[in-house]
Amino acid sequence: MEFVQHTPTTAFGGRSLKLAHVASQTAAKTRPPEKAVHKWTVFHAICAARPRLGLSERALTVLNALLSFHPETVLTGDGLVVFPSNKQLSLRAHGMASATLRRHLAMLVDVGLIVRRDSPNGKRYARKDRAGEIEVAFGFDLSPLVARADEFEALAEAVRAEGRALKRVRERISICRRDIGKMISTGLEEGVPTRAAGQGPTDWVAINEMFRALVLRLTRNATLAELEPLADELALLSSEVLNLLEIHVKSQNMSGNESQTEQHIQNSKPNLPIDLEPCLRKGRAADPGLIAKDGRTPQRAYDQDTNDAPTPNGAEPVKAYPLGMVLEACPDIADYAKNGINSWRDLIATAGVTRAALGVSADAWREAQETMGAADAAVVIAAILQKGEAIASPGGYLRALSAKARAKAFSIGPVLMALLRGQIGKGRRNVAS
Repeated sequence: MEFVQHTPTTAFGGRSLKLAHVASQTAAKTRPPEKAVHKWTVFHAICAARPRLGLSERALTVLNALLSFHPETVLTGDGLVVFPSNKQLSLRAHGMASATLRRHLAMLVDVGLIVRRDSPNGKRYARKDRAGEIEVAFGFDLSPLVARADEFEALAEAVRAEGRALKRVRERISICRRDIGKMISTGLEEGVPTRAAGQGPTDWVAINEMFRALVLRLTRNATLAELEPLADELALLSSEVLNLLEIHVKSQNMSGNESQTEQHIQNSKPNLPIDLEPCLRKGRAADPGLIAKDGRTPQRAYDQDTNDAPTPNGAEPVKAYPLGMVLEACPDIADYAKNGINSWRDLIATAGVTRAALGVSADAWREAQETMGAADAAVVIAAILQKGEAIASPGGYLRALSAKARAKAFSIGPVLMALLRGQIGKGRRNVAS
């Protein structure tokens, strides 16, 4: 009588049979007998598709160990049952504990990657015929890997595509965050209006709060579906902020030649005090035709005013702008002076009073003096006062500028020139009216 081997369907012991297990076994039976797959190719596809399959990394370690027990590289036909003992399997799974090993084997069975072919006593072994060929084997059947190879590859490609899309959207978000942050800083420092003339004051603080609200929605494990609308909102905000800066630049009719711009500023108000002329650097002779009202040349007057200004640690300040230009750009600070502002010492003393009125702490004021120098810190206080409601938190703004100055990334010049242009523009409007 010919011996007929029955293929096991259920697991040994108390393990139950699930419909998912039956589906895996059915798929393994219906695979084309000639179908062949490279075992490491299908393994790499499963690794890539791991999130979609619901597998843990340690379960993949166990699957890798199982595949290593199959002697051939290509999986095809029958004879795809491997039968290592738990001890051998644990060694190839990098010393995984027995309880952990059993848990991850059950996971591989549940997701349909392998099928249990348990022996009557639950042991794993193979029975060979007289020729030494395996007649029947009890262990883990790798047939589902062959039957579902195309499915695994499609899942892997979907995961890779999602990963590429996620990388692109994160790059887009990073660029938008960088652009918006720097453009807001430029708008604050340069005093760029956020509305057309006559439609309200500048409100860069509100724009910054809107920006922060968007950034707070960015989480470390955000999905592609969560990031795409956030990227669109950041891109829209970036476009709007850039549009504000472009409108401001166009309204100023700025020339690419800086010397022409300076000449335009000087000539637009010819009756400015002599102190508004750019100071001469030490070592160069002063123009004898430029004499101040007290008989000093502008260079001498500037040097004496500079020496009058106290600075921390006894360091001598070096300023690129005359006192008269500062007062022309920031006239409001004169209201806080007891006896007028006639020297850098007067400006620094007045700035000390003004910073308290603005709500700037003594600590922030001291930090600004140490990083910028007493004279430049006083100019910044005058500029903050002049900008008024455009700066919601003078203390925080001063600390931010101090940090930039410490990093050699801040210059008072652009702020001062923007305020000076604003004062000149006011003068023109008053004359026209």
